[in-house]
Amino acid sequence: MKTAYNRKIARINLTTGEIKIEELNVELAKKFIGGRGLGTKILYDEGIAKVDPLSPDNKLIFITGAVTGTKSPSSGRYMVVTKSPLTGMIASSNSGGIWGAKLKYAGWEAIIVEGKASKPTYINVEDEKIELCSAEKYVGMLSDELTDTLKEAHTNCSVLNIGPSGEHVSLLAAIINDKDRAAGRSGVGAVMGSKNLKAITVTASKIVAEAADDEALLTASKECFRKLKENGVTNSGLPTFGTAVLVNIVNNTGSFPTRNWQESYFDKADDISGETQNAKYLVKNSACHRCAIACGRVVNIDGKIVGGPEYEPLWAFGADCGVSDLNAINKANMFCNEYGLDAISTPCTIAAAMELYQKNYIKEEECEGVPLVWGNAEAIVEWTKRMGEAKIPLAKLMADGSYRLCEHYGHPEFSMSVKKQEMPAYDARGIQGIGITYATSNRGGCHVRGYLISPELLGLPEQLTRTSTDGKAVWCKIFQDLTAVIDSMGLCLFTSFAMGAPDYAAILNAATGTNYTPEELLLVGERIYNIERLFNKEAGMKPEDDCLPKRLTEEPISNGPSKGEISHIAVTLPEYYNARGWENAFPTQATLVRLGLE
Repeated sequence: MKTAYNRKIARINLTTGEIKIEELNVELAKKFIGGRGLGTKILYDEGIAKVDPLSPDNKLIFITGAVTGTKSPSSGRYMVVTKSPLTGMIASSNSGGIWGAKLKYAGWEAIIVEGKASKPTYINVEDEKIELCSAEKYVGMLSDELTDTLKEAHTNCSVLNIGPSGEHVSLLAAIINDKDRAAGRSGVGAVMGSKNLKAITVTASKIVAEAADDEALLTASKECFRKLKENGVTNSGLPTFGTAVLVNIVNNTGSFPTRNWQESYFDKADDISGETQNAKYLVKNSACHRCAIACGRVVNIDGKIVGGPEYEPLWAFGADCGVSDLNAINKANMFCNEYGLDAISTPCTIAAAMELYQKNYIKEEECEGVPLVWGNAEAIVEWTKRMGEAKIPLAKLMADGSYRLCEHYGHPEFSMSVKKQEMPAYDARGIQGIGITYATSNRGGCHVRGYLISPELLGLPEQLTRTSTDGKAVWCKIFQDLTAVIDSMGLCLFTSFAMGAPDYAAILNAATGTNYTPEELLLVGERIYNIERLFNKEAGMKPEDDCLPKRLTEEPISNGPSKGEISHIAVTLPEYYNARGWENAFPTQATLVRLGLE
């Protein structure tokens, strides 16, 4: 029977050099869809929850989604699933570009990396062939240079790699593919670096993944492309201004965290907006594989043409650090890509350091000539490079994230993080639902595990009152479950601005031969969210880890349109647990039975 699932997985032991080919358990894949869901299930079943994340015992799973590389819209995504060294919990980091589709076209559903190489190594995949190659001459090389070098060695390949940050095993290290796409969050690059794995190149002769029912997939895809073209966000806002279309929208609600969340309105927000980026630095749009939206930015930085920042790094290097110099923000984002750093957590950590400096906990002499002063454009660029190089003491400390930095100076409350991972660009005091997403995200502070900004600010699929808590717990659960489906399918989350569960069910069924109803598909998303929570429980998560920083619950917003607001997570969290069928942050036995996880 035809299906979009590739029926094999490569298991590579870097310690021994052994490469095994295993048959995909298709029924298990269907139960967890693929991608994020199947990767987590494999990791959980193999007992990884209890291992040291930076030890050879940890495993690193590069896994395509169920429909990655098919004719479906925006089907270029893949996941990196491992145990996070930043949070100590599940890490499942998503990226676009072309690399994931190339892996699918080469015939592999996933690559599971185990052990640790004795010397720097890279994996070369050419269709059926997989080989381990020496990466010793590439040590210290920046990500973009390494990409160019490996593409010369392996014609028409796509390159995934770590920069120097991953080699240093910095906990904010990302995995970069196709130069400016990143599996950015949770320190997945540190795990790759701990294994002495520098890169994975993939070359494939196929150009599209097959489907169980080509005609049905074409019909479903055409309908989804139509919806994406008719939606104002996916056909206008994102293509025109990129994700930075949100800068003025969020700032005008007074929910734009500023100076490490001490304020929530930035009077120079327009200077760092998508509109200003277009006017001053934009060269062209860019798109991931088979993308119908093309929200990516290509910008000119002092004559160098590179991928530009998304909304989150624009905010974090900008308002969160008090900086309004857009060229400096673009440059700092470029260094995140070149050194292989998380472009959200890195600037958020710089912002935390600026507050520590403001309050005289970090001393001027520790800054070695570049003071961490609010609004210092030089500082965001120089400290990003320093974090990537990890040479001076303060930079090495910052490269492990804001929680460990602030804890070192005796003030962990200045870390705007959940489960030790920095929160993105929406103040949960002014937007109540996103606070539930932050607090309950299985991978720590994260907005893309249940993007309630869509209904709370953009009115999709319907307009919710952002300062109200009514019904937000149930909305959060639904969005989290649907996002788990989308991630596991290998589609872009932005398609959900225009598409709903019936659309995703139609695509998945046509591609893989399943017969899910929309309701059954959301149940699978719920199963995935719960298996992640079971992993975290095994890893040592405590109920009190589902929380927000005290600043959000005890310090009202000090300025702007949302002045006086605080987060009401104490009200919404019990409602959320009730909606999920959880007690004290974890699934009850009845919930596990209902989801087939008993």
